[in-house]
Amino acid sequence: MKDNLKGVGIWGQLHYQYLKETRPSLIGVMRMNGELNSYLRDVNEQADEMNSQLVKEIAKREGVTEKLKAEDQMAWVGAMNNIRDRVREIVLKEVIYV
Repeated sequence: MKDNLKGVGIWGQLHYQYLKETRPSLIGVMRMNGELNSYLRDVNEQADEMNSQLVKEIAKREGVTEKLKAEDQMAWVGAMNNIRDRVREIVLKEVIYV
């Protein structure tokens, strides 16, 4: 059965794929109860908030500021990409793959 995942966001879709592979019966129960999309939207919102908050916190802690962006754009881009990659791994481990 194909689920309509409109509006669940990228994090919700990733969690759906994880559940589909590891806990398909849970998807079936949520589908029957009409809870699947709202659950996935909640997961997406939680992961998105965590992602945004961690990027801000780590950038501040590591001194990746607007001043650095103005002075050395390439260093800022590299640092932000590194932070985003690390945060993505944290969000995947703590929210998506649970």
